[in-house]
Amino acid sequence: MQQEIRFATFNVCNLAPAGAKLYDNLLPSTPEEYEAKLAWTAHQIDLLGADVIGFQEIFSQDTLRAVLARTVHYRDAIHVGFDPDPGADKYTPSVALVTRLPLAGPATAYAHFPEGVAMPPGSRDPERFSRPVIHAPIAVSPDCTVDVLVVHLKSKRPDYRNGDSSDDPLLYAQASLRSLIRRGTEAVALRVLLSNLAKTARRARVVLGDFNDVADAVTTSIVLGNGTPLAERMFDACQLQKKHDHLHHVGFSQLHEGQYSTIDHILVSEQFNAALPNAIGEVVDVIYLNDHLVLELPEASDHGQVLARIRLFDETRGLSEAGV
Repeated sequence: MQQEIRFATFNVCNLAPAGAKLYDNLLPSTPEEYEAKLAWTAHQIDLLGADVIGFQEIFSQDTLRAVLARTVHYRDAIHVGFDPDPGADKYTPSVALVTRLPLAGPATAYAHFPEGVAMPPGSRDPERFSRPVIHAPIAVSPDCTVDVLVVHLKSKRPDYRNGDSSDDPLLYAQASLRSLIRRGTEAVALRVLLSNLAKTARRARVVLGDFNDVADAVTTSIVLGNGTPLAERMFDACQLQKKHDHLHHVGFSQLHEGQYSTIDHILVSEQFNAALPNAIGEVVDVIYLNDHLVLELPEASDHGQVLARIRLFDETRGLSEAGV
């Protein structure tokens, strides 16, 4: 049985076909830029060496397939991804999951919030995630299935209404608040999904994603489930890692205007918290691949990748902990 399972989250930054128009303030990529992007992304995936990877900012699932075909170790991996609307005349971002471990059941995309969760009246798409959440049950061993969710919560980019301008400080503040409310509502919706999984499937859970907020933000705390029953809670893998070295901690996933922060997180349920009685494994360490942020490589993502190594316990756990 495989004893170490590697989970990773990877915001690839605007993975789309060459020449595709994504945003008004972003020029379409040239064929040369597209080729460089594919080559770098494929190399980075191989470098991660993860068993399960959650991706964000996938504007085209076909383009992700093209990346996987260029890898050494993921050409035959299972790819789970749903383009928001294949027939749309405009590309929009989505998430994806790639696994070298088998699926234990069908994957699901959650585009709508669970019942009882909604944005305030007057909001655009008040009952939908800005990027649908993907859920896939992964068979990490013959007797262990892990429910993996891939998420990308709303960014801090101001949500302007028609005619609004950033030149007006009040309009900027109101637009930023709308983004915060959406991200917070998405966090609540994700919390409900996780609680429902804990009550029904009763299996280990892992969340891979770009939360667009730091670990101790209110929105992230909502997803963690602080205040909910222990069986429904999630834990930040970075805080659980066995090899945590505070003196040499260089974990960050974003470098913006000279500020280092971590907004890409891996969360795990109680089954991977070694301090709890129901643990079936532990987080050995969490690794950040972020050199490309400092080097400012043009073909690279603007996010660092996060990799968590989890060791599954075996029947000798009790003996080893007793020093036998």
